[in-house]
Amino acid sequence: MKVVILAGGFGTRISEESHLKPKPMIEIGDRPILWHIMKEYSHYGHNEFIICCGYKQHMIKEYFADYYLYNSDVTFDFGHDNNMIVHNNVSEPWRVTLVDTGLNTMTGGRIKRVKEYIGNETFLMTYGDGVADIDINKLVAFHEKTGQLATLTAVHVGQRFGVLDIDKNSLDIHAFREKSNADGSRISAGYMVLEPEVMDYIEGDSTVFEKDPLERLCADGQINAYKHNGFWQCMDTQREKEKLEELWASGKAPWKVW
Repeated sequence: MKVVILAGGFGTRISEESHLKPKPMIEIGDRPILWHIMKEYSHYGHNEFIICCGYKQHMIKEYFADYYLYNSDVTFDFGHDNNMIVHNNVSEPWRVTLVDTGLNTMTGGRIKRVKEYIGNETFLMTYGDGVADIDINKLVAFHEKTGQLATLTAVHVGQRFGVLDIDKNSLDIHAFREKSNADGSRISAGYMVLEPEVMDYIEGDSTVFEKDPLERLCADGQINAYKHNGFWQCMDTQREKEKLEELWASGKAPWKVW
C-alpha cells in the first residue's frame, strides 16, 4: 500500500529552523523527522512512498539523491580514474517518488496532484511533522472492516500548561496538578487510510483537506475514527522538537518500533 506524506508546507510555527529547511527535514537526533516517519511505515511493510513537496523541495530531493552515500562508508580514489568504493551497503527497501505539488498549494490540492502516482487503490496518508507508535496494520484492518472511504487516527492531546482544580462556587483553588491527556479532546493525528474515491471530494489546489473534504465525508457517512491511545507527537514548535529530541536521546523514543 502506497504512503502519501505531505511535506510541502512552510512550517511557520517553527521558523527558528524552517527558514533554512522544510519542516520534514528538521532533524530528530541526526535524521530528518521525515525519515523517522518512513521508518515507522516501513516497519509494517509499507515501503512505497509518495512525498508531496513544495517549500524548499530541492533539499528533500537532494537528501534522497544522496541517501546511499549518507549511509555508507565510502572511499574516493582520485588516483585511479576517480573510483568510488562502497565498503558497506546500508540501504532501505524503499521506492520514493518526490513530487513538486506547488509552493502555495493547500493540503487537499497536494493530495489531488499525486493522484496519477497513487492509481486506483487504497492508500495511506499522513503529515511530515508527526510521529507515533501506531500499529499501521491494525489501522488498515480497522479501515477495511468499516467499508468507508476514509479513516483518520484520533488521539488525545493534553493541555500545554498545568491544570487548576477550582471550586465552581467559591472559586477557591483546591489543587495544582500536571496536565494529562484526559484534559484534552481527541484530534486528528493524520495517519489516515483513504480510498481513491476521496479524490472526488477535492476541488483543486486551494482546497484544505481538513475542511470541506472531511466535512463532506462526514455528511455522507464515509469517514470514521481509529482511536489511538498510545504515543503521538507533532513538531509544530521548537519546544515540541526539543521534546522529541530528548526522547530520542534517551533511547526510549516510543515511535521507534523498528
